[in-house]
Amino acid sequence: MGDIWQQAIENAQQLRRNLHQHPELGWNEVRTAELIRNELTQLGIIWEACAELGTLARLNPNGVGQHIALRADMDALPIIEQTHHQWRSSHEGCMHACGHDGHTATLLASARWLKSVETQLPGPVTLLFQPAEEGGHGALKMIEDGALEGIDFIYGWHNWPAIPFGKIVCPDDIVMCGNGTFTITLVGEGGHASQPELCRDPVLAASAVTLALQQIVSRHIAPQQPAVVSVTSIEAPSGPTVIPAKAVLAGSIRVPDKTTREQINQLITTISRQTAAAYGVECEVEIFPRYEATINHAEHAAIVRQQWQRDNGADSLDNQIRVPVMASEDFSYYLQHIPGAFALIGANDGPDHQAVCHSPFYDFNDRLIPVVTRLYARLVGAPIAE
Repeated sequence: MGDIWQQAIENAQQLRRNLHQHPELGWNEVRTAELIRNELTQLGIIWEACAELGTLARLNPNGVGQHIALRADMDALPIIEQTHHQWRSSHEGCMHACGHDGHTATLLASARWLKSVETQLPGPVTLLFQPAEEGGHGALKMIEDGALEGIDFIYGWHNWPAIPFGKIVCPDDIVMCGNGTFTITLVGEGGHASQPELCRDPVLAASAVTLALQQIVSRHIAPQQPAVVSVTSIEAPSGPTVIPAKAVLAGSIRVPDKTTREQINQLITTISRQTAAAYGVECEVEIFPRYEATINHAEHAAIVRQQWQRDNGADSLDNQIRVPVMASEDFSYYLQHIPGAFALIGANDGPDHQAVCHSPFYDFNDRLIPVVTRLYARLVGAPIAE
C-alpha cells in the first residue's frame, strides 16, 4: 500500500506542474478537463461530465454508507506570471495564481488512493472537479446540472499562504465572506482644461465619490461587523489639456451576510448619486452580486478539525488568522444546499510560498498534496498508508 500511496503523491506533483504550465481561465478549462478525465479513465474510475467542463468521479457507487463529496476547482486567473520556476505558465497573461492547479492535483491523488482501497470505503464517494470558481459561478452550474444529487455532505479546502504550513482554519460558522462588484458611471460636460468653470467635471466628481464611498465602513457599519468597500479603478481617458465628459469607477465589496450586503448596496447607490449631484454630473450605479458567504456546518467543521489534528497534532489549529477571511468562494453554493465544511490550510513554509493568492509571484506548495490527500482519505473513512 505504501508504494501506491507514494505513486499517487508523486504523480499528483507532476500533474500539478503540468497544469501550472498550461493554465486556462474559467469556462475555458478544455485541456484541464481532458487531463482529469484521462487520469480517471486510466485509473478505472467511473466519471461523467457535469456543467460541460466539470467532472464527477464515482467511487464505491453502490456503497450503503453516507455519500460524501470532495471538491476541487480548476480555473486560473488573467495574471502575468512573474515567477521563474521551470513550470511557470506558458500562456502569457494567464496563470494559476490561486492554487487551483494544486487543488485539482490533490483531488487526483485522492482519486488514485481511494480507487486502490475502494472495497474498504464505508459509503459512496464523489469527486467534484469544478470549473469557473473565479467569479464564474461554476459551483452553481454544477449544482444545476445535478452534481449534488444523492450526496449527503461535502468537503472542500483552499491553500492559504497567510497561514503557517501544517495549520488549519475551519470554524463552525462563517469562514469566508460574500462579495459583489459595482460600476459607477459619471457623465458631465467636458471641455478645455483652462476653462473648468464652463464644464461639469466628472473626474472631480469621481474623486469625491471615491472618498465618500470609503467612509461607508468607517461611518455606517458597526466596527464589530466584518465588511469591506474598495474602489479599485477610475477610468476617465482624455488628453492633458482636456476635461473629459465621462468617468467610470469600479470596485468590490465583501460582506458577511445578506443584510449587510443590502445595506452597503443601498449606501453605494445613495452616496454616489447625491455626491454626483453636488458636482453637477449625472450618475448611474450598477451593482453585481457574486457569491454569498461560505458558512460551515458546525458538525462537519468539527470533523475536519478532529481528523486534521489526528495527523498533524493537537496544536495544528491556527488561532492567529481572523475569521471570516474577507476573500470569497463559490463553495458557498454547495453549503447552501447540503451540509459540509470548507477549510483554509496553511501553505507558508518559507520564502518560496509566502506570496499571497492572486499575486504574480504565487506558486502552490506541493508539500500540501500528501497532507490534504491524507485528510480527504480520513474524511471519507478510507484506510491510510502508514
